[in-house]
Amino acid sequence: MSANSQIQSAPKGALVTGRILSGLVIVFLLLDGAIKLVPWPIVTETMDRMGYGSSETLARSLGIITIVCTVLYSVPPTSILGAILLTGYLGGAIASHVRIGSPLFTHVLFGFYLGLMVWGGLWLRDPALRILIPFHR
Repeated sequence: MSANSQIQSAPKGALVTGRILSGLVIVFLLLDGAIKLVPWPIVTETMDRMGYGSSETLARSLGIITIVCTVLYSVPPTSILGAILLTGYLGGAIASHVRIGSPLFTHVLFGFYLGLMVWGGLWLRDPALRILIPFHR
């Protein structure tokens, strides 16, 4: 039997939950990327406080990266690649917050929470990923 014939569709509840989690992540990250494209003063001020300077060019670049990775995540054939890229992006955000001493549970771990939603939503809605990363009872 080929690997494709072993893939079973997700139970309806898992599929709906996965789509909701993924949808929340997608909406949040698209909005986050969009405000970096403008970039509003709050974006450049926050980047300056984090030690990256108030560069509008850097803000726009990060906005483009965020949107591209999120679009890759939202399209089923490229969703795993998008999740991998978003994991790296969120890891950088976590590292930045650790470096400046941000509050742990609200700022530092926010990227971790979002990463759990990225992978949890994808795992629930993608049968191939459940085969790759099985959780047994």
